[in-house]
Amino acid sequence: MYWEKEIECMARKDLEALQLERLQTVLSRVGTRVPFYRSKFAEVNFDHEKFNSLDDIRRLPFTTKQDLRDSYPYGLFAVPLREVVRVHSSSGTTGQATVVGYTKNDITNWSNLVARILTFAGLSADDVIQIAFGYGLFTGGFGLHYGAERLGASVIPISAGNTKRQIQIMQDFKTTALVCTPSYALNIADVLFDQGVNPAGLSLKFGLFGAEPWSEEMRREINEKLGIQATDNYGLSEVMGPGVAGECQECNGLHINEDHFLLEILDPETMEPVEPGEVGELVITTLTKEAFPMIRYRTRDLTRLIPEPCPCGRVFNRMHRILGRTDDMLIIKGVNVFPTQIESVLFNIDGTEPHYRIVVERENHQDRATIMVEVKESLFSDQMRKQSELINTIRKQLNSELGIGVAVKLVEEKTLERFEGKGQRVIDKRKI
Repeated sequence: MYWEKEIECMARKDLEALQLERLQTVLSRVGTRVPFYRSKFAEVNFDHEKFNSLDDIRRLPFTTKQDLRDSYPYGLFAVPLREVVRVHSSSGTTGQATVVGYTKNDITNWSNLVARILTFAGLSADDVIQIAFGYGLFTGGFGLHYGAERLGASVIPISAGNTKRQIQIMQDFKTTALVCTPSYALNIADVLFDQGVNPAGLSLKFGLFGAEPWSEEMRREINEKLGIQATDNYGLSEVMGPGVAGECQECNGLHINEDHFLLEILDPETMEPVEPGEVGELVITTLTKEAFPMIRYRTRDLTRLIPEPCPCGRVFNRMHRILGRTDDMLIIKGVNVFPTQIESVLFNIDGTEPHYRIVVERENHQDRATIMVEVKESLFSDQMRKQSELINTIRKQLNSELGIGVAVKLVEEKTLERFEGKGQRVIDKRKI
């Protein structure tokens, strides 16, 4: 099922010609209208009028989140404010907020791209889509909302939180698709179980999850507990919001909407391209954004391109789901560790629940990592020997996966905090 088959299945050479044409246009726009880029281009003696190949992108400077913060609020806008019909912003909890804007045409494109990724996942105008992302300055809620309306589906804008109410709405309104973070989907599944609600009695068929890294094992857990097909989608407010990429029903990587975004996978240390299929940092250039174009934006997200063609027939390149972030990566005893590695191990061990926390401390100048894992209540009423055996199993498998030793602490079900938005898996006390 396609949304725009003539684009999604166009010849690769035609797609690259379209990318070049659009890239030339956006470089002309920022080179003449945005002082930040005009200055950056001058520093490297770049003439946007002589941009003749997609490979020339490597001559351009990068844009970072700090650049957005330094330009707060409107310094990177490429149109007068009177042409901006929507403004979104980050929370600013880790520094100065970043502000992004959209023209009327940007909103139209955004809605269309989200409708496209919803179609990738198998949704249609016949679906009832429950959006459990927060609405407001966060791009997730409104981005998926407008895209779902563009698709022609029925939209339930319930927003995040109030899990029991979410379930009541699912039952009463015959929700067929759930949109939220994967960690919140598991939270909903737990509350369903506590209430004695059989997921098979719901109308749910699909789940579109994003906004945080998650593993294939977590997908299987969600699919089994909710009886749905869970797909991943990707976006970030700095380049648009949701709609940058999404999985089709093959669930074998996220198709990138390459007619609107040019992606590079670079070594985060050298900022040179990695070999095909290797993991690197995702760098994105917008090709059609009017109000807030981004040139070579460093996302800090780690992924890799999947070179094999997809059976669905789409020509768009696919990327692996986000493996982690360069700034979320933990360095423990000199070893790079990502929460998704730990998650993958835990989800494959019987007796553990899909909730965990990673606590990193420094004792006597040495790093110490403790993995807190929820386990089934029955284990605590059992003999200590079974608890010890489970701890040893988890430690051995984590040691094999991570290459370092970690401590494991078992905790009772529902001990660890649940999240309605992005899950917070790591507590790094070394920074305190």
